[in-house]
Amino acid sequence: MLTRVAFANCGPDAPRQVVVSLMDEGVHGASLRANGVELHCLGMRRRLSFLALLPRLIAVMRKVQPDVIMTWLYHADLVGILGASLAGLGVRRVVWNLRCSDIDFSHHARSTRWAVSLLAWLSPLPWAVATNSQAGRRAHEALGYRPRRWIYLPNGFDTEEWRPDATDRAMVRNDLDLADSALVVGMVARADPQKDYATFLAAAELVAAQHPQACFVLIGRNTGQLRIPPILLGRLTALGERRDVARLLRGLDIAVLSSAYGEGFPNTLGEAMATELPCVATDVGDVADLIGDAELVVAPRNPMALANAIDVVISESRENRALRGQRGREKIKHQYGIERVARIYRDLWFSVWKNG
Repeated sequence: MLTRVAFANCGPDAPRQVVVSLMDEGVHGASLRANGVELHCLGMRRRLSFLALLPRLIAVMRKVQPDVIMTWLYHADLVGILGASLAGLGVRRVVWNLRCSDIDFSHHARSTRWAVSLLAWLSPLPWAVATNSQAGRRAHEALGYRPRRWIYLPNGFDTEEWRPDATDRAMVRNDLDLADSALVVGMVARADPQKDYATFLAAAELVAAQHPQACFVLIGRNTGQLRIPPILLGRLTALGERRDVARLLRGLDIAVLSSAYGEGFPNTLGEAMATELPCVATDVGDVADLIGDAELVVAPRNPMALANAIDVVISESRENRALRGQRGREKIKHQYGIERVARIYRDLWFSVWKNG
């Protein structure tokens, strides 16, 4: 889903949750419904049409009578607070949830930049503005956001789903025709200027020239349309958008994220760390704090630096790579486990319900 609004009715035991997608049900709709979550899809096709959805959103709000309204992404933040006000629910029930940091608006529709300017002006109205990264808070303060309170809501990870598994590793490598001796470097990201596959591919060229055993796997929407450098032909597999990413990660040795800007707390790195993969990434958002190893975090848009960081991990023994991976998984389990983060969300909802 591109952008969404969630409602919570806070009873004495557990909140009842309702999700509204401004677009269609996307890749997660079926899973939400299967798990008993009420889902409404408003069918937005163009970003400039989102205000036309207000009457339908207001109707849903009046029907559900939510105690808490939480919105994700800019268009939902705007339509959510307008809808809450016009539905007579009051803006003090609303929490905006920001998932990015320093967005490059030149790659987005004008409506997005317009919406953010308006949101900065409206930011004192909601009960709180939440971010999943400290970098996200700093970036939005620079844009003029001045909420009554900031809340930190980190991403959470189900470490039973995101885990290493030797059987899956062997099966994935067999499916992708990768030898057990291959050192497989993967990146999970859509093909988008923010993710900067140009830097990843340039770094991969340098790594491939130095390490004949290195292979590369790309997972994400439109990765199959990327122009692959000649040296990587036969050594790089682009899988496109997949629903079995957790299984595919178990077949990799190293995870990379080459984003140029805009990241807050990248889910793909947390998922890779939970799978015991050493991670190499660019210094965007809260990545440096997440990885916690300076030699594996490099400046954006620097293929040589990224290649050198990948080389550090490839050149290590299998045992040292395993130790890196184990430390990463322990960090995710103890700081970002799904049960802990779910409690943070629930505590926030009850605080809004009681004090909003």
